[in-house]
Amino acid sequence: MIAVKRLSGALGGLVSGVDLSEELSPALAAAIRQALLDHQVIFFRDQPISPAQFLRFARAMGEPVEYPFVKGLAEYPEIIEVKKLEHERNNFGGIWHTDTAYLDVPPMGSMLLAREVPPFGGDTLFANQYLAYEALSPGLQRLLEGLRAVNSSAKADVSKTREDRISGAGRDDARQEYSVEHPVVRTHPETGRKSLYVNVAHTVRFAGMTEAESAPLLKYLHHHQVLPEFTCRFSWEVGSLAFWDNRCALHNPVNDYHGYRRVMHRITLAGTRPV
Repeated sequence: MIAVKRLSGALGGLVSGVDLSEELSPALAAAIRQALLDHQVIFFRDQPISPAQFLRFARAMGEPVEYPFVKGLAEYPEIIEVKKLEHERNNFGGIWHTDTAYLDVPPMGSMLLAREVPPFGGDTLFANQYLAYEALSPGLQRLLEGLRAVNSSAKADVSKTREDRISGAGRDDARQEYSVEHPVVRTHPETGRKSLYVNVAHTVRFAGMTEAESAPLLKYLHHHQVLPEFTCRFSWEVGSLAFWDNRCALHNPVNDYHGYRRVMHRITLAGTRPV
């Protein structure tokens, strides 16, 4: 079967022994899904697969869904191009977040496949939100478990990271804003573990409170949830693939390669309503 090498003390596993250009057996697909649950984000090297093969792998892991703001590839609408061109300054999604937390039913997981990478930089950071929750004091855990948070697609810092892609490939049916309430602490539907479910890109305030009242505690949580001891860092090569669990992990693509091109393909997988 597969081998998984742990990449840090917090999260992340490098999977070997898999050729994603081939159809997965049910047993192999189950082993990869278990690796995801064990490590929150898993990585594959040397997978120069076609869009059709990428989509087949995604379907073996879950149900691919379309992204609300950017059109997908012409023949594969579930696959969007995540890119930063040589003249651009902002990278797509370049802030700590979990994908589309502003939707009623946010995605279970996301997959990113490297097509073109810069000669240096462009790494992605990941943060384990099980550990972030478990490191809080019992008193703060009890307080947070009684709270819900308002998540929006329209916060300024994340909106500017979409501008270049929307200008060239924006969806005509996208709303101006998506907004929803989710629990601040969610229970993973498969592992049963509790994790923080707020992020600096999308979380606006606590339900029933103003932004000003919410700001001090949210500022603390946003700092706490990405402490170095909760994180891992992945350096991309052409053909590298990452698959992360949006229910218990944050990610942040580092914007440190101005003047160079980076092109990735991304698929998101349908999830369940956070509880």
